Amino acid sequence: MAQDFESTFQSDIMSGSFTTLLTSDSDDAVIGLRFANKHSGSVTVDAKIVSASVSYHIIKEAPVPTGGSLELIDGGSKVVIQSGSTLSARTSKTGSVDTVVSYIDTISE
Repeated sequence: MAQDFESTFQSDIMSGSFTTLLTSDSDDAVIGLRFANKHSGSVTVDAKIVSASVSYHIIKEAPVPTGGSLELIDGGSKVVIQSGSTLSARTSKTGSVDTVVSYIDTISE
């Protein structure tokens, strides 16, 4: 079976409340998660998966330097999220961070 590589983009993620980056409609494998800091100062980011109303942090208060980026999932690693789960993020300063999520849609039937 051919793999269906997908990506989703989110500009200007929020502080305070979490911004949804991906809602899984099947069993998906997240193969890349990058945060890019557009702000003039350092910011922090949180990322979590919510499954069956329970939150699981992938990272919490990770610093992203001015003009820099943070790659959370790389080097061949994967995070599997099941159907109905969400991947979301927030930052310490609203509008300061863009995100890119790369994933394989429907990893199993």
